[in-house]
Amino acid sequence: MPSEQFLVTGAFGCIGSWVVKRLVEAGTPVTTYDLPGDPARMRIVMEPEQIGRVQFLEGDVTDAVAFERAVTDHGITHIIHLAALQVPFVRASPVLGADVNVVGSAIVLETAKRHRDQIKGLAYASSVAVYGPASDYPPGPLAHDAPFNPTTLYGVTKEANERWAHIYWQDYQVPSVGLRPFFVYGPGRDQGISSTPTKAMVAAAFGRPYRISFGGVALYQHADDVADVFIRAVRSMPAGSPVYNLGGSLAPIEEIIAAIGLAVPEMAGQITFDPAPLFTPEGTDGAELDRWLGPIAWRSLPDGVRDTVTVVREAERRGQFDIERAVN
Repeated sequence: MPSEQFLVTGAFGCIGSWVVKRLVEAGTPVTTYDLPGDPARMRIVMEPEQIGRVQFLEGDVTDAVAFERAVTDHGITHIIHLAALQVPFVRASPVLGADVNVVGSAIVLETAKRHRDQIKGLAYASSVAVYGPASDYPPGPLAHDAPFNPTTLYGVTKEANERWAHIYWQDYQVPSVGLRPFFVYGPGRDQGISSTPTKAMVAAAFGRPYRISFGGVALYQHADDVADVFIRAVRSMPAGSPVYNLGGSLAPIEEIIAAIGLAVPEMAGQITFDPAPLFTPEGTDGAELDRWLGPIAWRSLPDGVRDTVTVVREAERRGQFDIERAVN
């Protein structure tokens, strides 16, 4: 759509890089808004010519004046807000985590309020971390309206963002849609406590043993599929401030390892795991999201793992992949 102008915060991250890739491939103008840095993850999944079609802006999401200027100066119509500090970084620096994750999101919402005639869509990343561990809930995947019980400061910031978005609709009629990814995997996923399955895929692709840092059952979503959902959501924009859980592949960690074995048979027996699960529920039910957007074709774990191995090997062949960064 020629009239669209997308702004992606946190575009240098894993999901953000895939969002940018999809928008560029569709010919949609896209501007990124990130702190100064290197779009290394984009280079893993995009060709140089594609990256050359991206408008890069340096900016801090906690700078209200700079963010609003980015929106107005570039005629932004759709915002996908992904910028956030992840669990380990919020734990290490709680005040900075609250500033980036909560204040930054408040600035995005306030900008959308101030320019509601211009902004046609706002989608933001919440997280499965708003919930507690599996022991807090009945058996089975959680519905999108299951009660919150975050056990990390990161999860608390994401819960706060959902409630801010609700009040911005209640008081100012600023529409938004939140999405709660579970364990995202795929090329570019090299940070965060749930990144170690991807690191295992990358390690195996280059003949290195690896131990995944957790076990148990969880829901896995390939980053490209998550990017597709964000783009579809921000274009569909229901009234209100709904937040949706995502579907995906519900699997024990042994299935991740089996899928790695299918993709890289020579690494059989060299990928292991710590059996202790993380602090998340065992899965979430994406049915409500499907009812709104239509059925979402989440790729299977064998396909997702194989795609990951293929992409990182090709990026390494092009000299665009840092193996040490990806697995450490």
